[in-house]
Amino acid sequence: MANYFWVVGTDTDVGKTIATTILMRYFQTKGEVLPYKPVQTGLIEEGGLTYYGDTQFYRSFSEMELDEQNINSYSFKEPASPHYAARLEGATIDEKRILQHIERLKSQYDYVICEGAGGLYVPLDEKRNYYFHHLIKETQMPVVLVTRTTLGTINHTLLTIEALRAKGIPIAGIVCNAFEGTELEVDNVTTIRQATGLPLILIPKLENTADLKEIQLEGADEFFERLRSL
Repeated sequence: MANYFWVVGTDTDVGKTIATTILMRYFQTKGEVLPYKPVQTGLIEEGGLTYYGDTQFYRSFSEMELDEQNINSYSFKEPASPHYAARLEGATIDEKRILQHIERLKSQYDYVICEGAGGLYVPLDEKRNYYFHHLIKETQMPVVLVTRTTLGTINHTLLTIEALRAKGIPIAGIVCNAFEGTELEVDNVTTIRQATGLPLILIPKLENTADLKEIQLEGADEFFERLRSL
């Protein structure tokens, strides 16, 4: 099995963190797992506490304690694209630091799930035209693509799949998030499945985040069979 892989999205707020957390919980039944967010932005201040939403979400639903030093490399306060959030703090993002971090994690854990930021063309360093897809390519790890089920998802999903394939990045499968079962969504999912030939998992829309613990992944068998083959 491809024990180390990326979770990337067609866009921001598409459900990458939810998908990463569900996959984390799945693999925690099989070994030591670490979800890793190389770059996170958007410091949250609430009730006298400060935290970053994505990594806090991992910790909230993990079945085992997560090492805070391992789950992230860069954190910036502004909820913005990584390159801009970094610039506001006079910082730059060094992909070598991230790549070294990932290699270290691979030597420590049975499974490492790396979550992207936004979509493939989110800049990490605009001066060098270095985007997230460059980082993914350098890791030589496959991708799990998270997409919406609503109007517009066919175009966004197929464009992202085309970009990944053009760059020679292997794709394990697609996770369609926040599925409510409408006729439009069913047709969108069917069209994406037929057009890509990739296995697909449906995550239902969560009325409450606590419901995440009860999710049964439809289509998981075919999905994880492909992941094992990469």
